[in-house]
Amino acid sequence: MLTQTTSRVLEPSDLDAALAVLDREPVANAFVTSRVRIAGLDPWRLGGEMWGWYEGGMLTSLCYAGANLVPICATPRAVRAFADRARRAGRRCSSIVGPSGPTTQLWGLLEPSWGPAREVRARQPLMVTDRMPADIAADPYVRRVRKDEMETIMPACVAMFTEEVGVSPMAGDGGLLYQARVAELVGAGRSFARIDEHGKVVFKAEIGAATDRACQIQGVWVAPEYRGRGLAAPGMAAVLRYALADVAPVASLYVNDFNTAARRTYLRVGFQEAGAFTSVLF
Repeated sequence: MLTQTTSRVLEPSDLDAALAVLDREPVANAFVTSRVRIAGLDPWRLGGEMWGWYEGGMLTSLCYAGANLVPICATPRAVRAFADRARRAGRRCSSIVGPSGPTTQLWGLLEPSWGPAREVRARQPLMVTDRMPADIAADPYVRRVRKDEMETIMPACVAMFTEEVGVSPMAGDGGLLYQARVAELVGAGRSFARIDEHGKVVFKAEIGAATDRACQIQGVWVAPEYRGRGLAAPGMAAVLRYALADVAPVASLYVNDFNTAARRTYLRVGFQEAGAFTSVLF
């Protein structure tokens, strides 16, 4: 029994306690919750460690330490403990991402040893909806991507990622991990696109994280030559219809605050701001 305030790496036997923390904020924690529900807390299956912070013997805060470093329901004292642990371990992640308050505090503590970052996106509105828009019809041409369409969807995914993150996902391992992730989403029926008569992707998006309480839409992209034609809002409405009907009762996404066109589109489709994320990119 842990009676003091302490942090430690969680073990598979801590799963129920970790899920109880994750379930306190089902929308904000959808990404990590979806991974934990599939993989448990075994680091090899989870793709990283889960750190826990205890107060009075109770698990109160978490931090996922994998390809991303993600503080979860993290109090200021927990963030300090997670920063100490991260500093000792050295940087292994490509980003720090999570709710703005804890993430900004975590980066402030890590920047002297981990900095400089390639980019800090200080405010990314977290947007949420639980219903279809009343005045925007879903694009009837947006559909699930089939498993035999990987070669069709992959260039659009790479273009979106490069445009959004600023580096190509094909760098490093030749894109093996990224291709595997795209294939995983296609195989799960969570990749959606409008493909024109020439086999070119016009619009695409994925439901990247899914639990029984919330899902997260990501990778929204319109081909450059099709931008400004009013395809984004009907496309998003189509993805939202699939999300709410087949995946979860609430859909969310987060968007860069400087991307005014995207924010306007999401508001038109009925998404409302419900908080903010911060991303630190290396």
